[in-house]
Amino acid sequence: MGLLSLAIWTPIFFGLFLLAFGRDEQAGAVRWLALVGAVVSFLVTLPLYGGFKLGTAEMQFVENLPWIARFNVNYHLGVDGISLWFVLLTAFINVVVIIASWESITERVNQYMASFMILSGIMIGVFCALDGILFYVFFEATLIPMYLIIGIWGGPNKIYAAFKFFLYTLLGSLLMLIALIYLYTKSGGSFDVTAWQNLPLGATAQTFIFFAFFSAFAVKVPMWPVHTWLPDVHVEAPTGGSAVLAAIMLKLGAYGFLRFSLPIAPDAAHEWAWLMITFSLIAVIYVGLVAMVQQDMKKLVAYSSVAHMGFVTLGFFMFNDLGVSGGLVQMIAHGFVSGAMFLCIGVLYDRVHSREIASYGGVVNTMPRFAAFALLFAMANCGLPATAGFVGEWMVILGAVKANFWLGFAAASALIFGAAYTLWMYKRVYLGPVANDDVRGLKDINAREFLMLSLLAIAVLWMGVYPKPFTDVMDSSVAGLLKHVAVSKLK
Repeated sequence: MGLLSLAIWTPIFFGLFLLAFGRDEQAGAVRWLALVGAVVSFLVTLPLYGGFKLGTAEMQFVENLPWIARFNVNYHLGVDGISLWFVLLTAFINVVVIIASWESITERVNQYMASFMILSGIMIGVFCALDGILFYVFFEATLIPMYLIIGIWGGPNKIYAAFKFFLYTLLGSLLMLIALIYLYTKSGGSFDVTAWQNLPLGATAQTFIFFAFFSAFAVKVPMWPVHTWLPDVHVEAPTGGSAVLAAIMLKLGAYGFLRFSLPIAPDAAHEWAWLMITFSLIAVIYVGLVAMVQQDMKKLVAYSSVAHMGFVTLGFFMFNDLGVSGGLVQMIAHGFVSGAMFLCIGVLYDRVHSREIASYGGVVNTMPRFAAFALLFAMANCGLPATAGFVGEWMVILGAVKANFWLGFAAASALIFGAAYTLWMYKRVYLGPVANDDVRGLKDINAREFLMLSLLAIAVLWMGVYPKPFTDVMDSSVAGLLKHVAVSKLK
């Protein structure tokens, strides 16, 4: 078993063990076992970074074994500079979410923890899969644990939200399956994703393939106008579910654009880039304005996620190194920052049982340590320099200016909206005098919550101050992708 298989199957094994042997009367032991499993699962991903060779766009840590031999389906894994960091990010966020759910979940604890462990392994599988069917299986399998997390431990309208989440994302993926089968036939019976990148496809075929993948990946990002499922799901999901959904699951769609849409249908990607850029700018500007009028903190941060992911897709379709690298950096940064924002809302909700902004005011007076963490994450969400939120957005704006000044100008102006809705929420929730008895009775964060927020704060500051380890890993793979797309366009 290679390193990638260990990264995928270690959390899944721990999750299955918890399902088989965990009981509610053993909740304490279940929590500790889940934490040990999450930490071990994170540790087994670290050798991937340590052994990763810079300066090459080739797939590394490759594993390729026959799976369904009759149809030439293989258990084919590998990572490059585009996917490596998302394996580590997924394992890291899983550790934080297990810590965050320590006290808030009191029923079916083993099933809850197992769901997150299994989901973590499946999502890592998405980032590692180099076989079309294997990718599809992992991509669709992520729906099952998240559907259960929302439908069992969610809020009052959890069933509606779970069905909406499942149907939107499942329907979006059906066209992708047809595209995968089409590519299988055109390649002479191969599901090798890397081989598909060199298929001689005509303009009509590329357009079909591009929009087939678009139907799956745009819903997952989610891009405007197929983003409407996200706020409802975030509002109803438990805190851990919201954190994983924002930090990792949204990235699966954006990653799909780089692994499938651009390299397999490069001419169609160039031809329809104007549409992708338009949708991205609408997400960044219009959805940012929508976020400003939200009264529910979770809805506000959910719309904020749509706006920030708009920067990602905008960067990808600039077709320059700054834009694509900036989009990737923004994906990683958004994983840290949005996860932290939802966990902060969870800290307040556990105490007051309300997500309404109007229910708070003056929290800094009773929870000063927590308010300091929340301020750091709010500033990162605004894109403050020296935080993770700044690096990716700045690179995307530079890439947009490089392609077209007015695109860069439009994207940069949207940062004002991000600062407006984030700081306005912070002002109404945390600053000023104590607003009511609920806030007056609040107690500051305990050691567990301090640890959880500290891990994310370190990540946010580290990436903001020293992003070089992130960009060094992805540079060669981004350059290789852009060279491939440019050469195909010239043909």
